[in-house]
Amino acid sequence: MALDPLNAVADTSTSAGRRRRVGRRRLARDVKPSESTPFKGRKIPAYNLLNETALTRIEDQADWILSNVGVEFRGDRTALDHFAQAGARIDGERVRFEPGHVRALCATAPSEFQLHGRDPTKTVTLGGDNVVLMPGYGSPFVSDLSTGRRYATLEDFRNFVKLTYSAPALHHSGGTVVEPTDIPVNKRHLDMMLAHLTLSTKPFMGSVTAPQRAQDSIEMARLVFGRDFMERRAVMQANINVNSPLIYDDTMSSVLRIYAEAGQCVCVSPAIFAGAMGPLLPAAVAAQTLAEAMVGIALAQLVHPGCPVVFGSFHSTMNLRTGALTFGSPEANMTAMALTQLGRRLGVPVRSGGGHITASNAPDGQAMQDSTGAMWSTLLSGAHQVWHAAGWLEGGLVMSYEKFIMDLDHCGAMLKLLQGFETDDEAFGRDAYFESGPGENFLSTSHTLRHYATANFEPQISDPGPFETWSENGALTADQRATGRWRQMLNDYQRPKMKPDIQAALEDFVSERKARMPDEWY
Repeated sequence: MALDPLNAVADTSTSAGRRRRVGRRRLARDVKPSESTPFKGRKIPAYNLLNETALTRIEDQADWILSNVGVEFRGDRTALDHFAQAGARIDGERVRFEPGHVRALCATAPSEFQLHGRDPTKTVTLGGDNVVLMPGYGSPFVSDLSTGRRYATLEDFRNFVKLTYSAPALHHSGGTVVEPTDIPVNKRHLDMMLAHLTLSTKPFMGSVTAPQRAQDSIEMARLVFGRDFMERRAVMQANINVNSPLIYDDTMSSVLRIYAEAGQCVCVSPAIFAGAMGPLLPAAVAAQTLAEAMVGIALAQLVHPGCPVVFGSFHSTMNLRTGALTFGSPEANMTAMALTQLGRRLGVPVRSGGGHITASNAPDGQAMQDSTGAMWSTLLSGAHQVWHAAGWLEGGLVMSYEKFIMDLDHCGAMLKLLQGFETDDEAFGRDAYFESGPGENFLSTSHTLRHYATANFEPQISDPGPFETWSENGALTADQRATGRWRQMLNDYQRPKMKPDIQAALEDFVSERKARMPDEWY
């Protein structure tokens, strides 16, 4: 008769067999498998795609761009003055640099720093062997299997902040997780900041869509963390998107300076779609990304030497027959790996252009194939921060509740992989051989009981059972099982505590700022 390995052993007549039966009952009753093993830092080495010659050629090309073409700062005289005082060549709004100059200006940026959470246990470190995952960013639409695709609302925004807070595999609350389109454009940053600060205790991103909104974000954070604390420590990030090719508009450069002056983290992220915002091939995309990012990092250091920065990127290939963007392609994945190497050589933490990104319109096989390819290359490259690690669909237009959950499972699995495995005496489990001899199973040995809860990553929505059981339970697909999971997570969510006076100060700030502004919907 076939045996169920979780409920039976071959020998039940011996004392050893009786001990194993008791051990199994204790295992099932007392030990609950963990959702994810706590991530303790990368243990496996980063994969280096390029050799020294290739890296040097890319760096030389970045210098060539900065010397011969330059970067424009449109409408920001203050930024131009900073560069002029540092010895750059200014021609109108165009800034050019001698080879090696921009890299030298970046030298004061820290190679590793902390982003502090409201709960100190949620503080993360960027750089070194650390990996920080965060949800998707900027989607104007959301989707779920029940209501379909629709414009995102403030309720959706709050839901995703709650889901992110509840997810052990995500370490950062994100920024504009979705666009709450039911709130006026000029006021929604206040509601988003209020949600990050009150519904989560993880680090977060502030607004970057206007200088005043950036200042509002910093002021709200100061109400929670204290001005003195934030003068010495970073608690938030700004996402500075370069208007590739080779332009910083006055909004982005002004916001960069505001966050840098406050000592908060600046992530500079060129966005280059190969063949549109830059030349077509990966080496050219990597060189232009490096050139554009270094200039933003240099400006942050001129404003505030030692300002924490992240070398970011966002790039994709295109279907050259249709012009549609593609994600998870081998060319984009190789570019992500090259950029991580270049960022490590620059000496700053790296935000990869990858993550669980896809052009698929549904949480289907294409979505997971694109996402898995992009995430593998991103994490194996040694990137320190991964945006868009959960929820992304339609090239970022949509945050999907179901894909968010599907991505969380893969995030947890990848974090477990990055920790490698031990080869110490405990890892070999020699004592187990004396409890279970030849021909006997090891399910209820002391070694198994010691490690049952943490030995294997246990995904939350996989269904590894037999076909007959799956059919009897409704033949649910992964996205259908994910629906039940996200609803359960929201039902189980517990709001973190906050001092009533701080909560009141935040709400008063939001109310007063909104009262002074007429609604703007465009």
